[in-house]
Amino acid sequence: METTQRWGMTIPFHGVPLAGQRDLIAGLAALGYTDAWSAELNGADGFSPLAVASQWAPALRLGTAIVSVYTRAPVALAVSAATLADLAPGSFVMGIGTSSKVAVQQWNGIPFERPYQRSRDMLRFLRAALAGEKVSEEYETFSVDGFRLDPAPAVPPALALAALRPGMVRLAAAEAGIAITNWLAPADVPKVRDVAGPDCELVARIFVCPTTDTDLARTIGRRVIAAYLTVPVYAAFHAWLGRGEIIAPMLAAWEAGDRRGALAAIPDDLVDELVIHGAAEACRERVARYWQTGLNTPVIAILPTPGIDLPDVVRKLAPA
Repeated sequence: METTQRWGMTIPFHGVPLAGQRDLIAGLAALGYTDAWSAELNGADGFSPLAVASQWAPALRLGTAIVSVYTRAPVALAVSAATLADLAPGSFVMGIGTSSKVAVQQWNGIPFERPYQRSRDMLRFLRAALAGEKVSEEYETFSVDGFRLDPAPAVPPALALAALRPGMVRLAAAEAGIAITNWLAPADVPKVRDVAGPDCELVARIFVCPTTDTDLARTIGRRVIAAYLTVPVYAAFHAWLGRGEIIAPMLAAWEAGDRRGALAAIPDDLVDELVIHGAAEACRERVARYWQTGLNTPVIAILPTPGIDLPDVVRKLAPA
């Protein structure tokens, strides 16, 4: 496989109002970053940061990683994707995914059902709609009757799917061509690559805590690991990666309501595998290891870390 190597940053940056991030985002391409990817959970939405980035940093590829196929209806996703595709023609990736049962069902009151089928159906609908087709279709998980974008984007965006375990990874490879994954160590990438095949672009968010205070970094790392890996889809993902026994004590404590015990049950080695920490330049070199193991696009997410100089960190994390 001839690997296209890209280098992304997660936007918006934590702790700075979006309106105040113009200089940081506008400077990314000159530093060597190729991509800026948003997220959507309980902070900024997935589209607004990319809309301003399209004007501040037109050289960047922009992507959502991800917006949910449940909390946004099919037509809502299509019109938002078309808007971004018009703002960044040829440079926008529409990344979708299921999110989690907590975000979908607990927060939004939407049944978290048939995630594989919902993802497949949404990819097929978006491909047709963004190509300008009139869509009248009874999909397995929803229906659309007589919808057409007006206008459809001149250049339809690429599509990507959030994928953890083999079924979703294969779906992403077959129906989108780009798979977005999360919470991987470099040594995990070949297992995902084997499932995705050689021609699927692999994108992964890489969590970076740029501090030489190891205790602080591990404290921050334990909090974010517990927040994610106790979610059933992530627990199953890491069991598939071979960490079932390692995370079992954390999961047992969490299930019992013992949050402090769950944090204490996360080994230092697991934090060090999944959260990159240390001096920013050393963090950059560790991110580059993902290229060596088969990842196309690492997308750095700078964790909220006390005492850092954000512009300096962004500069030092840029590709060498």
